[in-house]
Amino acid sequence: MPLPQPDDLTSLVLRTDFGDEGAWDSVRASVDAADEYPFATFVSELRFAGVGVQALIAEEVAADENDQIVNMFLADAATMKDPGHPLLAVDLSDEPGRTFRVPAQWFPNVSANLSIANMDFAEFADAADGTGTFRGFDEG
Repeated sequence: MPLPQPDDLTSLVLRTDFGDEGAWDSVRASVDAADEYPFATFVSELRFAGVGVQALIAEEVAADENDQIVNMFLADAATMKDPGHPLLAVDLSDEPGRTFRVPAQWFPNVSANLSIANMDFAEFADAADGTGTFRGFDEG
């Protein structure tokens, strides 16, 4: 079964933690509030409850080429618990399984640049801090 497809040039935000509906509402609100334009296609399907990165990669590899996506963002347990709602960015193409966290405030920047292939996943992942979280590019 292929992964859901994002709308237009938005990025797929896939819910994998279903323990707190209010937290999910807060994640969506935080991502939507980060920019005036929509950058996310939110998917909340119970079949993805607790799914791991490797299972998503396997599902993506099995999909028809036209149904494959390059990257996605997971709203997992860590996303739901942290007030900054850092989504887990997952590379499904160039370095399958490579991840970094992106707080909701940085999501529009990452999503837009990845969606139009202005930047590669690795550029953001390489700029992540010691905790594995992207917090912008260091200008210094």
